[in-house]
Amino acid sequence: MRRNAILSGGGVNGRMRSGKLLSFGHGYSARALAERLLPEGWEIIGTTRTAEKAEAIADTGVTPLVWPGTNIAHHLKNASALLISAAPGPDGDPVLAELRDEISGIASELSWVGYLSTTGVYGDHGGDWVDEGTPLAPSTTRGQARVDAEAEWQAIPNLPLHIFRLAGIYGPGRGPFAKVRAGTARRIIKKGQVFSRIHVEDIAQVLEASLRRPNPGAVYNLCDDDPAPPQDVIGYAAELLSLPLPPAEAFETAEMSPMARSFYAESKKVRNDRIKHELGIALKYPDYRQGLKAMLDD
Repeated sequence: MRRNAILSGGGVNGRMRSGKLLSFGHGYSARALAERLLPEGWEIIGTTRTAEKAEAIADTGVTPLVWPGTNIAHHLKNASALLISAAPGPDGDPVLAELRDEISGIASELSWVGYLSTTGVYGDHGGDWVDEGTPLAPSTTRGQARVDAEAEWQAIPNLPLHIFRLAGIYGPGRGPFAKVRAGTARRIIKKGQVFSRIHVEDIAQVLEASLRRPNPGAVYNLCDDDPAPPQDVIGYAAELLSLPLPPAEAFETAEMSPMARSFYAESKKVRNDRIKHELGIALKYPDYRQGLKAMLDD
């Protein structure tokens, strides 16, 4: 029997019964979800690797836990839901590397498990559209690591797993304004290049909606309605700030770190119909223009 049924009342706007969420790798997106769940009476335990980050987590009302390094068995035993934000490392998924047997043992008792993955699992599609049914064909090592991690979680019997494939994340504290203001922003031009994005507040509302309406086995793309070339986003940020347009540089000759260059290895537009149809989502920021303007207004 699954512990602490999460939904009471039905539908996206139904009243949600509070529970205990164990959040592994409690970072940017998880904090945004916590801001929505804490007022509902949820108890949230957030893991992090350092005492310094644990102090920052405690300031948000989430109970911090330095892990690995601390016994997590009690919290895991009493959790009704799990959120996994921790990225895979050289040894695969770090949560399963430490806790696979323990999680397998309580799988049938959990009401909801969310795994935050990436749209990088789809690989390069030359600017064409992809959806949740598109075959996984990552073209980077990071993308392949996510494909492997998804499969690891999916292999656990009776686990109420939901996979969320996130596009490029932006929001307060994560956006182009600082670089535009500092004069260090660049518009890297690669013909045909297009990315999808998602505001962190929309990530949080999708996760909350899924908690209200669990559908074990579901996979969701999280992105807005307006895939766009990266130089357009930088240009609009400069326009909002009434600052000069940052210089344009050809991708082929631009000086970039290997990590930065790898992001340009894939070009695709990501469909988000499933979160709208199955979860009733109306995006708060359906395109980057609305998202950036709201960030600046705030």
